[in-house]
Amino acid sequence: MATKTIQQIIPPPPPHMVGDGFRVHNFFPGNDFISEKRMSPFFMLDYNSKVEFSPREIPRGVGVHPHRGFETVSIAYHGRIAHHDSTGNSGVIAEGDVQWMTAASGVLHKEYHEAEFSRQGGLFQMVQLWVNLPSKYKMSEPKYQAITNADMGRFELPAESGYVEIIAGDYGGVKGPATTFSPMEVYNVILFDGGGISIDLPAHYNTGILIIEGQVKINNTAIAPQDNFVLFRNDGETITLVAEEKSIILVLSGEPINEPLASYGPFLMNTYEEIEQAYTDYRQGKFGYLED
Repeated sequence: MATKTIQQIIPPPPPHMVGDGFRVHNFFPGNDFISEKRMSPFFMLDYNSKVEFSPREIPRGVGVHPHRGFETVSIAYHGRIAHHDSTGNSGVIAEGDVQWMTAASGVLHKEYHEAEFSRQGGLFQMVQLWVNLPSKYKMSEPKYQAITNADMGRFELPAESGYVEIIAGDYGGVKGPATTFSPMEVYNVILFDGGGISIDLPAHYNTGILIIEGQVKINNTAIAPQDNFVLFRNDGETITLVAEEKSIILVLSGEPINEPLASYGPFLMNTYEEIEQAYTDYRQGKFGYLED
């Protein structure tokens, strides 16, 4: 199969704070390489690279806010987050876990550093994705998937060179536990020093990888260092990765949702009339109630 070639290796943009608990680099949308549809079905990638938070009694985080029309996916690498939403779902994700919230027709939610982590302080590293929903699912019932690291599919690579944690999709016949509304592949690839992997993905899937830790040689040509995002062209199926040192790579690949897109604030719909309706419904209390 043909190689899926690199379009761009993107260093982390300057960080900004989301609330007072998340110091993030926003890789997309909105830069010169990744427009709102370029990584569809993935709409947004906020990356909290490694940062030390000092101990604090009052947890840092983001207060109550609404969402409609998409899913939020939080992936924990260091630290712990507590989540609550207006449908009654709540939980804590720790290192290696994933929280997959389908806002769909509308929820209020809040995310904070978990209380004990906040009291102790420590290393914090997270990814948050916004995953678009096809129009026929945007007003479906909200749902919540708490995915522990132990729940994930695991594929051991040959010669003890590493392993793949499958969050969504399928690698090597091993399926991930996340249910999705459009086809996508979401993996953590862990490679030991010198370990390698070949990943086959449909040519028309939009594909990118984030180097969470380490340094990786891609397609035997380019080096991607830690905290960089690699965007691939839609011109082939195969990506090869070889670790220059122990590495963790987040793989994102999905079938594009070829529909109109309207985004504003915390809402992601197909038309701006639907955005206006979302704000009306929110003001009228139709997203439920959640104490701040």
